[in-house]
Amino acid sequence: MMNLDLFDSGMPEGRESLGRDALVLRGFGLPFVDAVLAAVDYIEACSPFRHMQTRRGYTMSVALTNCGRLGWISDRAGYRYSQTDPLNNKAWPEMPADLLRLATQAADAAGFRGFEPDACLINSYLPGSKMALHQDRNEADLTQPIVSVSLGIPAIFLFGGHQRSDKPARIPLFHGDIVVWGGEDRMRFHGIMPLKAAEHPRVGARRINLTFRRAG
Repeated sequence: MMNLDLFDSGMPEGRESLGRDALVLRGFGLPFVDAVLAAVDYIEACSPFRHMQTRRGYTMSVALTNCGRLGWISDRAGYRYSQTDPLNNKAWPEMPADLLRLATQAADAAGFRGFEPDACLINSYLPGSKMALHQDRNEADLTQPIVSVSLGIPAIFLFGGHQRSDKPARIPLFHGDIVVWGGEDRMRFHGIMPLKAAEHPRVGARRINLTFRRAG
């Protein structure tokens, strides 16, 4: 089991540059944790977490759900955004005000003024779950940044270059950390290494990741 005394984000808030237009805001999300976890519980009750298929027929190791006007989905037809949850054919839950506030404040802190996300992809990672290197390229406006919030057990974020073959940096992410990237770094490949077993006092043995985008 991972030692959370070493890896949990009780550290003072700080900024770590990952590129010209990319950085980690250490601990920025901590004041929002109670509201964010309550919002995730509400969203999960409306649109449960599920493991989607990739276009090649593989089942993703990470469970996901969405809120906002658009939700990211994947199946044999490919990756795309949809206005409705394929589980119930209803609109995704509206993005709670606390989530919108967190996303816009984090974007402002990173230098991206006026960010108005219309989609929030929520991923639930268990030990062993991972996310392969990929680009976020299904959004209509690629000038808008990505805001990615980490809660729960630690993860190693892979932040690569503009080619899949570029060797990625390995950045530890902890409870309350937020990564923001856009501008010339917007299309960099990124992913998550397989999570190691750990237990977080608030979230349990999982990692919750909320990724805010301007999709439409």
